[in-house]
Amino acid sequence: MTFDYKKEYREFYLPPKKPGLIEIPEMSYVAVRGKGDPNEPDGEYKAAMQLLYGIAFTIKMSYKGSRQIEGYFPYVVPPLEGLWWQKGVEGIDYGHKELFEWISMIRLPEFVTREVFEWAVNEATEKKKCDYFKAEFFTYKEGLCVQCMHIGSYDHEPATIRMMGEFIREQGYRADWSGGRYHHEIYLSDPRRTKEDRLRTVIRQPICI
Repeated sequence: MTFDYKKEYREFYLPPKKPGLIEIPEMSYVAVRGKGDPNEPDGEYKAAMQLLYGIAFTIKMSYKGSRQIEGYFPYVVPPLEGLWWQKGVEGIDYGHKELFEWISMIRLPEFVTREVFEWAVNEATEKKKCDYFKAEFFTYKEGLCVQCMHIGSYDHEPATIRMMGEFIREQGYRADWSGGRYHHEIYLSDPRRTKEDRLRTVIRQPICI
């Protein structure tokens, strides 16, 4: 049976539409860092997608080639995720997307070591005739967060974030943007194939007491 992270770890990928507390453990990702508005047609974000999915599918399809990865199991490539921030801003200012800095990423299965990742980068670069060396093996321990499911346009996320902010205060916590903790989004829908009002996005905010 093909392993699907969304189904096996529903608490991380399929939260309710109401905010809730959750502790996120350390996970490994293929990641690409960049800056700028993600909607720019020829921007860094669009280029990052090619790198992320190129590496992700090189690993997923490795069983068909000469490389037999120890511990490999069939799996569904996990959804695209993003960490977002802007210098001098706590949280996110949606009115200035051109100031975004981000880490775009896709979760890696547990059998992917740094050595396996380096093989995948070299393999993708050679086979696809494109430089994949900007992609990195990224480990992130997110810790205590508030998360919920946002349904609808990305531009309508501020309303959901305000609701999350109220919940954070009611629970006696505060948002924590220190020490490399960022606004986190997980994209469960393909915007090319899904109506805007039906897009599903997991939103996480890091918190502390």
